[in-house]
Amino acid sequence: MNRTEFSENLKKRLAGLPQADLEERVSFYDEMICDRMEDGMTEEEAVASVGSIESIAAQVTSEIPLTRLVRARVKPKKKPNGWVIALLILGFPLWFSLLIAAFAILVSLLITVWAVIISLFAVDFALAVCAVAMPFAMFGFFSAGNPAGAFFALGAGCICAGLAIPFFFGCVWIARAVLRLTGKMILGIKASFVGKEDS
Repeated sequence: MNRTEFSENLKKRLAGLPQADLEERVSFYDEMICDRMEDGMTEEEAVASVGSIESIAAQVTSEIPLTRLVRARVKPKKKPNGWVIALLILGFPLWFSLLIAAFAILVSLLITVWAVIISLFAVDFALAVCAVAMPFAMFGFFSAGNPAGAFFALGAGCICAGLAIPFFFGCVWIARAVLRLTGKMILGIKASFVGKEDS
């Protein structure tokens, strides 16, 4: 692939970006190719060394804020006529309530997932506190003359300690997985705004 084909394909792949960002990114990679050609590479080698268009598009998409992508995508290409304005005004109760409902569902799902994660950490904290408190309870049972209760407290403390440690690492793994999944969802939403326009 030569430099011109690379630039054209990159423009098509990043078609949903705001125009200023699109031109900036394409010119950045074009300059990078020119610099490598000045260093002695052939045009094809310079293009290949920059990377694949898909990886560049994924990186650019992850760097652009979602709000800017949405603003560029929903920006009208031409001035709306009277019918469109009338339909927007008359349909406002319907589309606005649906928009609020969708937003409320997304926020409630997010809150629910993080509430479950916080609850798991709370359970782990309770197990750790129990593991620390049981030796004190054991000494209390011994001083009260109850050796059976002391051994029960010692066993309960060991069980709580044995559960708290792996449970903590499980909670951390789940929290990181949810963060990664959230990042991938945001990147997927961004990707739906990029490269979908007619070239």
